[in-house]
Formats: sequence, C-alpha cells, structure tokens
Amino acid sequence: MRRVVVAGGAAVAVVVVGGALAFTGGGSRAQETRVPLATAVVSRGDLVDTEKVDGKLTYGDVRDVWTGASGVVTWAPEAGAVVRRGESLLSVAGKPVTLMYGGRPMYRTLREGVSGKDVRQLEGNLRALGYGGLTVDGEFTGATRAAVQEWQADRGLEETGQVDAGQVVFLDGAVRVREVTAPEGKRIAQGQPVLTVAGTRRVVHVDLDADKQGLAEKGARVSVELPGGASVKGTISEVGGVARTTGSGQDQKTTVGVDISIGDARTGRLDEAPVSVELESERREGVLSVPVEALLALREGGFGVEVVDGSRRLVPVRAGAFGGGRVEVAGSGLREGMKVGVPAE
Repeated sequence: MRRVVVAGGAAVAVVVVGGALAFTGGGSRAQETRVPLATAVVSRGDLVDTEKVDGKLTYGDVRDVWTGASGVVTWAPEAGAVVRRGESLLSVAGKPVTLMYGGRPMYRTLREGVSGKDVRQLEGNLRALGYGGLTVDGEFTGATRAAVQEWQADRGLEETGQVDAGQVVFLDGAVRVREVTAPEGKRIAQGQPVLTVAGTRRVVHVDLDADKQGLAEKGARVSVELPGGASVKGTISEVGGVARTTGSGQDQKTTVGVDISIGDARTGRLDEAPVSVELESERREGVLSVPVEALLALREGGFGVEVVDGSRRLVPVRAGAFGGGRVEVAGSGLREGMKVGVPAE
C-alpha cells in the first residue's frame, strides 16, 4: 500500500512497510515483496527546493515624464508606442517635444557661451542624429549653435540656436508609453507630468508576499513559465526595499516588489501577461539524495531505503530537504553510487 507522509514540511508519497515488505529495521533483509521494483542511484550534488509564485510580464524602469512646455497638447502618442532618440514624445501648441538620451534633466536653457555636462549631453545627441560640424566637448560654441539651428529647422521649431526644457526631454534611452496623462486637447502647465513611460526591455514583476521576501535575493537565478507553457531563465534584478499594503480587513495583503530580468528571451508582445516564477526556497550543497519514491516508512518509525546490490536490504536514513523530486538522505552504510529500490512503473 502507499501513504502520504509529511516530512520536513513537504508531503511525499512513500511505500509503507507491512503487507508489501516485511522489514524490521537495523539493516535486516526483506523476507518478501509483492511490489515490483526498479532501481535508482544514490547521487551527490546540490539539492534545490523551489516555490512557485505568480508574476506578470511587463516592461521595467517605469517613470513619469515632465516637460517645460506649456499650452494645449496638440498631439500625443498612443499607449504602447515606442519613442526613440530624436522622435516626439508629444506636441504642445503645435511644437514637438523631442526625446534625447541622457541622465541629466534639462534644468536651464542651453545657449552659446555656457558649458557643462548637460551641454556635452546635447552635443552627443546632435552628433548621433547626424548633425556634424561640432565637437562633443561640453562647450556650447558657434558650431554647436549652428548644429542646433539645423536641428530646429528639421523639427519645425524657431531657429533660435538655443535649447530649453520646452523643446527637449532627456531620458536614459528609448521608452515605451504606458499611459498618456496629458491627452490631445488638454492644457498643461510647465513642469506638469504628461506621460508615464517604461523602458523597452522585458521584465517579470512579482508582488511577493512580504513574509516570503527571503525567497528573493538580487542576482539569484530563477525560472519563468510564460503564457503557453514555455520556460525561460531569469535573474532577479531588483528587490523593493519598501513593503506595500493593499486591501483591508481579511483581504489586506502586504507585498514587496521584485523585478526579474529575462534578457532577450522571446516573450511575445503582450503586456501584463500572467506568468509563473519558480524561486529557490532552499539549497543544500553536496548532499546525498534519492528519488522521493525510494523513501520507505519504517514500522517502528522513521525512514529507510532499500539498497539493491545483489541482495536487498533495508538501510535506515535520516530524511532532510526535498527538491526537484528528490530527498536528502544520510545514514551509515549509505554512499554515492549505490542503487536503491523504487516502485516500478
């Protein structure tokens, strides 16, 4: 007969001694068996236990976009649109607000005679967009002014030769529009958020129960099951430092945000698609293990395995961690490479 036994916090199916096998412990031999047996090998290695949690496939680096422009929005992108360097994030009063790449925000008007990292940033973008004749050195010279005027002419802007926060927004790279907070026809004021955007790299986001945050460690490898059943490998790239509570009463839930990078894996184009994430809950390194079904419950209590080496004998073992369909075992007379009995299919 078979019975479900709880050991080490995991429910496992084991063969119950008595009726099928007549073992008394202490390494005595089996007198009789009515259970057809196959064999499995006692192996040494890392045993990993995992836990599956729900997540969603989305895009990382979510942020709001502000602009120094003010007036009526005359064009806005659709949610899901990708905006790259030199393209319009939106238009205000008929004038485009252009995305350029860089980590420093526009905090002043850039004109001839000023210098700094923000000037170098602007010059680098102009060069990348094909406007030559200037040196990327952080000095706003006459050559920089000429390049700016050429760019302004191409964008349909007044050719002033200077750039302000109403013309350009600097972001780290290309962005994907998540939400348009200032749609066409809305009047905006200077410094008002107009878009919510994300990066273009795919990530998996998990709202992990706060009491399970020990499962998530930055840099840890995980497995992600995508819609359709395909699995890809991922790496935990960010673990939130602040817990978030939602709901109330019995429905109240406290979670920590976890982002998982999945590189260039093919994931389709769906946003917010549900996925399953397999997190490592425990790892035991360099231990002996056998398949869970090799574990036998002894009549007198505890567990054993049936060693098959020309004869068949019972070896009592101490069961440890479970993972991947295997269980950690330890006991005298047990060694790597031994064969143990498992129920035949």
